[in-house]
Amino acid sequence: MPQVVGALDPQTLQLGAAIRAARLAKAFTLVELARLSNLSHPFLSQLERGHARPSMASLERIARALETSQLDLLAGAADFDATDAWGEVTVSAHGRSAPRVETRAHVVRASEGTRGPYAEGQGRLLVDARARFQPMDFTASNAGFGDFYHHAEDEFVTVIAGGVVVDLSGDGEFVLAAGDSVYYQGGTAHRWRSLDSGAYRLLIVKQRL
Repeated sequence: MPQVVGALDPQTLQLGAAIRAARLAKAFTLVELARLSNLSHPFLSQLERGHARPSMASLERIARALETSQLDLLAGAADFDATDAWGEVTVSAHGRSAPRVETRAHVVRASEGTRGPYAEGQGRLLVDARARFQPMDFTASNAGFGDFYHHAEDEFVTVIAGGVVVDLSGDGEFVLAAGDSVYYQGGTAHRWRSLDSGAYRLLIVKQRL
């Protein structure tokens, strides 16, 4: 088992490195991220180095400030080589030093895939972080709309089960039943809710830039 310098554990180091990478991709300083997430600058600095572990509430604030989701950050951490960010240690998603093996195919079994909170429900990613697009199996039952999400990537949504109302800010609301789909360009503010307060299931495919 390799030593993780100053970090709580390999997984925490990977999550911190993934958050740092997402912050730098937005060209935010730590001070800017602290202001946008309403979290302290010292805490974020410790978090990025794997010296602190965020609560799910803190991770949600960070994700929204970075215009992403908790699940995206967790997925990035699961496939992140911490050496890329800090040069301290190479860790795999299972906490072992491991070389990256490039293959042309990647199978995700029904019991696999990074899982975590997404919007008002739960998501399961169906590919790893190297894929050129990001399909997600999403389930929820929220009767009310949550906050709007918007991101630079285009997105495609199809309803697998149940019914939903999709609110595309500026473009109206659309009622979708099982088998219906919607596609919207990056930058479109969007949110959705259950049509009848029952559970629903979506396949969400987001472009990777």
